[in-house]
Amino acid sequence: MEASTPLLPYVQKFFEYDPLTATHALETMDEDEAVQIINALPVSVCVKIFHKLQVEQAADYLESMPTEKFIQIVEKMEPNRGALIFMNIADDIRKTMMAHLTDKVKQEIADILTYPKGSLGTIMTTKYVAFNQGIKIKDAVSKIRERAHSKAPPASYLYVTDDDNHLVGVINMRDLIIGEEDKTLQSIMIRDIFCLNAFTDREEAANELSSRKYFAAPVVDNEKHLLGIVKADQLIGQAQEEASADVQKMFGVSADERVFSTIKFSLRKRLPWLYINLGTAFMAGSVVALFEGVIAKITVLAVFLPVVAGQGGNAGSQSLAVVMRGLVMREISPRETWKLILKEGKLGLINGVVIGLVTALIAWVWKGNPYLGLVIGLAMIVNLVAAGLSGATIPLALKTFGIDPAQSSAIVLTTVTDIIGFFAFLGFAVIFQSYLI
Repeated sequence: MEASTPLLPYVQKFFEYDPLTATHALETMDEDEAVQIINALPVSVCVKIFHKLQVEQAADYLESMPTEKFIQIVEKMEPNRGALIFMNIADDIRKTMMAHLTDKVKQEIADILTYPKGSLGTIMTTKYVAFNQGIKIKDAVSKIRERAHSKAPPASYLYVTDDDNHLVGVINMRDLIIGEEDKTLQSIMIRDIFCLNAFTDREEAANELSSRKYFAAPVVDNEKHLLGIVKADQLIGQAQEEASADVQKMFGVSADERVFSTIKFSLRKRLPWLYINLGTAFMAGSVVALFEGVIAKITVLAVFLPVVAGQGGNAGSQSLAVVMRGLVMREISPRETWKLILKEGKLGLINGVVIGLVTALIAWVWKGNPYLGLVIGLAMIVNLVAAGLSGATIPLALKTFGIDPAQSSAIVLTTVTDIIGFFAFLGFAVIFQSYLI
């Protein structure tokens, strides 16, 4: 269809008056014909069309647009919508297309397309077929057949979205084929659908899929926009690799090291962390050394030192795990940082009071001295508050300075809880030493 056709004004009015119905009609057309119509329409109308199109269809149309028209459309599109469409464009073509955009738009789209390391968004595929719920069954079948020549349809399922690309249902291919041609997809879709968030950790997602015995699942964002799909076999394989890498990182071993890595390689990866651990151990030991005289007089204090340090480390690890997950899932915005730290501090105080009372009673009954119970109870409160605050603050601070929180947080946290725990316990022991001897 050429721009000069006398039908163009009526086509334009159709899109302006009822963009949703007009877009549905466009999706059922031959791709070349649809692109010609879009090219002939004003940019303002095109933007409305691209907000209603299925993202895969929109990606195909954008790839066929003249460069000038493509730039005008994407520049006026909402960044979230632009990112959804760009996900469905091959990497090499996407890079070429992105190069034509302004730096501002390019950065906005790039930020949305970037998912945290280890999240589901980094391995999902956009090779799926989805249609609007208002599309007729016969049109969906026809379109799937047309795409099958260039793109393989999903093995068993078709995904269904609403007018804003929210995932609303799924259809078994068998149900699609035997469905009445003039009925809409909405009439035969399964509404109760399992999906995964793109920011979900891969290991967690693998466990979900494995427990449900699904071979694949749709992936959505926080607003339930359909982004892609992930296959169970690929996900479980990735999760197993990452689980082993995480275990190695936790104990100061490089994720790259294997059981038969050379001795030289293993030494190079392990020794730096052993030196760091040695340094932190001496730091904690130096605190104990400050109170050698008190410990020499009240030897029972040595019995309770590991109790205070151990509880602080465990409480801090709980806080650390929650915050690390929040960072991966992008649940923590900069303005909520202090709110999170304060919450973990309050939890530490409550835990400290509860655990401190129990520990104090045990120490009193065991050693027969209520003041010993008071000392260890107060130390427990101080250390668990410090553990909660540190568990939240350390990973946030490390991330701010560009250091990997997964590899460094635990070492820093253990050092903090050991030092504060020892100092608090022995410090209170000095204050009450006349009652402890």
